[in-house]
Amino acid sequence: MNYKIAICDDSDADRQYIAALAADWAAGAGHTVQIDGFASAENFLFYYAEKKDCDILLLDIEMGAMDGVTMAKKLRQGNDIVQIVFISGYSDYISEGYEVEALHYLMKPVKKEKLCSVLDRAAEKISKNEKILNLELGSEMVRIPIYQIRYAEVFGNYVTIYALSDYTVKMPLGRLEDQLDERFYRIGRSALVNLTRISRVTRTEIKLNDGTVIPLPRGAYDGINQAIISMR
Repeated sequence: MNYKIAICDDSDADRQYIAALAADWAAGAGHTVQIDGFASAENFLFYYAEKKDCDILLLDIEMGAMDGVTMAKKLRQGNDIVQIVFISGYSDYISEGYEVEALHYLMKPVKKEKLCSVLDRAAEKISKNEKILNLELGSEMVRIPIYQIRYAEVFGNYVTIYALSDYTVKMPLGRLEDQLDERFYRIGRSALVNLTRISRVTRTEIKLNDGTVIPLPRGAYDGINQAIISMR
């Protein structure tokens, strides 16, 4: 596979070190990579606004005028595909990584085996993002990238799928479940939820990262929490 990796770090030495590790990972895994380095968050955003071709972003948190967390939030406003890996010498920002769906948080100095493991996970997620759900809506065929589906719920004999747009189709929820993958969890008889889109779970509800709230049936709390843990 071909991947474009961006390394954003204001330390020249750290950028070169991470780039060398990423190149070793690609060679060992049989991938082809283009690795670009950026000395500031602003430089990366300027580049990305024009190219929009980054697959994996290795992002330092402590930088100059704009820190890595702020940059990641700006990036996520228009992109939910790039695999973001935070790199830092401090653990203070780990909780903020969940806000931007960061794949992982690596501590400096970065160890080769740790980075390779995370890059393997990033490549796997990128591959999953290529999966498509085909829906027949009347005389039209709609193709929905699976990663865009936030959740789906039943209304009578129909299922409504919530992605970038909403789609309602006549089918059993079980048939839809069979066409999805392990990112989706069945909540009782009425809904499927994308585990990667969940920001919070309580005993009574699930909150997605877009603010959507889904009622959680009694007795389902432990099961969905275990499913989330298994996904990480």
